[in-house]
Amino acid sequence: MRIDILTLFPDMLQAVLAESMLGRAQKMGKLQLGLHNIRDFSTNKHKKVDDAPYGGTAGMVMSVQPLADCIKHLQAQHVYDEIIYLTPDGQTLSQGLCNALSLKGNLMLICGHYKGIDQRIRDKYITLEISIGDYVLTGGELAAAVLTDAVVRLIPGVLGDETSALSDSFQDDLLAPPVYTRPAEFEGMQVPEILRSGDDKKIKTWLEEKALEKTRRLRPDLLE
Repeated sequence: MRIDILTLFPDMLQAVLAESMLGRAQKMGKLQLGLHNIRDFSTNKHKKVDDAPYGGTAGMVMSVQPLADCIKHLQAQHVYDEIIYLTPDGQTLSQGLCNALSLKGNLMLICGHYKGIDQRIRDKYITLEISIGDYVLTGGELAAAVLTDAVVRLIPGVLGDETSALSDSFQDDLLAPPVYTRPAEFEGMQVPEILRSGDDKKIKTWLEEKALEKTRRLRPDLLE
């Protein structure tokens, strides 16, 4: 998979995307990652990338020209399955959407800033708009990092155990059941005996029951 991220703050993403599973995916050749500074494509002599909005509303808007030129520059080199804009008014990110995106080949992510990007970019180039929640961030960089992590970890071979992601919360519209590891006893607290029984059938049933119980208690909306 290839992911190109368009941003005004590439250094903000550099360290995050080089660590843990994202760094592993790149070293394994499972992920090609490109960070592109939108400011580099500004034709303004001061590399200005924003301007006041028409209509007199407050704030600033990212200009159409630098973004359009950056997008076209990348499109001349790669064919993208999706051009994604990270925005609070987009489709809410879900595990199902991450699953679908993990099957794609090339993704372009656009990080907004200020009051957002010129609507003409959204109308002409954007194929998918995604929100990571009902709140507003300073820019789209953190949202892009979240999306990249959530998608790349699903690529076969990135996780040490390829079946691990299948038991994550939300994969089957349930929260994940409780998990335990050694030691079996800690400060008087015991790991449930059934998990140490070696009876795979009973363990599977217990895990399913606990997942349902946890979901019913914490996220009943998922069961509707």
